[in-house]
Amino acid sequence: MLTYTTYSEAGGVGKTTLAANLAVAHADNGHKVLIIDMDQQDGSLSHLLGVDADRHDPDADTIVHHMIDRPRGDFDDLIKTSEGVDIIPSHDALESLGDWLDKAADFEEAAAGEDYEYPRFEQLRRVLADNDVPNQYDVIIVDPPATAGPHLYNGIDATRSLVIPMELSGKGKQSIQGLESVVDGLEDSLEIAVGVLAVIPNGTKRTTDQETYRKEVEGLGYEVPVILADRTSLMEGCWTQQCSAFKYVEEHRDRKRDYELETLEQIRSLAAQLEAEANLVDEEEEVTAA
Repeated sequence: MLTYTTYSEAGGVGKTTLAANLAVAHADNGHKVLIIDMDQQDGSLSHLLGVDADRHDPDADTIVHHMIDRPRGDFDDLIKTSEGVDIIPSHDALESLGDWLDKAADFEEAAAGEDYEYPRFEQLRRVLADNDVPNQYDVIIVDPPATAGPHLYNGIDATRSLVIPMELSGKGKQSIQGLESVVDGLEDSLEIAVGVLAVIPNGTKRTTDQETYRKEVEGLGYEVPVILADRTSLMEGCWTQQCSAFKYVEEHRDRKRDYELETLEQIRSLAAQLEAEANLVDEEEEVTAA
């Protein structure tokens, strides 16, 4: 099973777009994929893949209600599907996740006694386990906001692994220098081991400095499987049409552009490498092997 959280300290590095496109690539490779959108902002993955119709409905059941053990319906009813990928959408309730977890902690700790500490950052993992999600999916991806907090911490606790998109620039260089301390800080905060599956330079223009930054990342011991070039037009088109880059090129481009096809192949290659690390075999290969 492959599980990871897409994470970046900085905004604007294509984290959500990368998560959506990797999910579609995993599904195209024959795997059953679930994305959990933990980002409370309007421009979230749920909007990108067109499954955010209930975002502002105050009566809707949400992942937050399940995390505080106050569900309004069955867990399976939370799941929407787009482009072959199952998605638990974002909702306005995520804005109050920290407050709700604090209230749950007050109640649980008062009932259990002073020696008990409510595990605020383990609730997403509990919900997934209680609903047998790990046995139903090959790939689970959590897409949280970039800011530290209960959304990010619950995602990392549930997946234990990171895929980190990074801007290779002067700003990105600072991120590289702080990468080890960021990962160490997450491990200390959550008291778990956190693996970095890949660091993905994104939106690059292939300058000499950027290649230098790449070597610095690899020098820290992190995998850099691909460098994704700047594809602003393609990615903006995805948000306009609310779809993945794969669907956008197939259905909304009047002609195929070689450089965009190359980017899609890079995303497929990255997805395949992540799958290989988790020893995933697609369904067609399993049938052939049998």
